[in-house]
Amino acid sequence: MSDPQALLPPGWPSPKGYANGMAASGRIVVTGGLIGWDEREVFAEGFLGQARQALLNLHSVLAAGGAEPRHLVRLNWYVVDMDEYLENRKSLGPIYREILGKHFPAMAVMQIVRLVEPAARLEIEGTAVVPV
Repeated sequence: MSDPQALLPPGWPSPKGYANGMAASGRIVVTGGLIGWDEREVFAEGFLGQARQALLNLHSVLAAGGAEPRHLVRLNWYVVDMDEYLENRKSLGPIYREILGKHFPAMAVMQIVRLVEPAARLEIEGTAVVPV
């Protein structure tokens, strides 16, 4: 089996930083919503700090399930302030690539009213498919 493959319908422009869809077969690894705190439940400072920590947490959970970032087929981002996300998007790219590499699965970013932890600025959940 091979790693997941990005789907690009004929004639569509290539998306930047995400895929329109993914195809994969294998063992599924699903994360819960991961926020920007560490193993002691201490939040990183600011949106970018929390995003970095949430991505590190995602990476750790994937590893615990025998998956790597290249196996991701979907990421859902929940942010409490879309403007904050958009203002930080350019700086977020290098952080994302440092932790997850240059693998860009299907993604959605949604603004929500709040998260369970009031200090959380964002939450990320992922789905990976590990070839068997």
